[in-house]
Amino acid sequence: MRPARPPEGAPATIRSREAANTRHPLPEGGGRGKGSPVSSAGALAEEQAARFLAGRGLKILARNYRCRGGEIDLVCRDGATLVFVEVRLRTNAGYGGAAASITPAKQRRLTLAANHYLAGKPLPACRFDAVLLDGAKLDWIRNAFETS
Repeated sequence: MRPARPPEGAPATIRSREAANTRHPLPEGGGRGKGSPVSSAGALAEEQAARFLAGRGLKILARNYRCRGGEIDLVCRDGATLVFVEVRLRTNAGYGGAAASITPAKQRRLTLAANHYLAGKPLPACRFDAVLLDGAKLDWIRNAFETS
């Protein structure tokens, strides 16, 4: 059954709203949703990073902490310091390595999520680390960036 056409002379907003409600499926295996190849590789990278950090004495407190406007891959404790960890995986250096993908905009989103995580809690010493996976190479950068 075809949807009813808007009445002749109807404002364009009604037509565009109806067009916006049309769903277009993603191609098989496409997108970044749950179960896509991209999210699976990311989940494996985050698991590898968590094992690496736990082996270095950090305690994993949370994984994939999300709030409106940001996400933190791993929240850890290193002694008395709370550590927010961004895990970056790059299999192709054509767009820059994993470190280059932590842009100022990404840093702002991480800071926003960290502030959300800390809301209503006593304020401990904090830092932002990055675990970078470029192919088989893993780098841990402590204090990857500073916040103001």
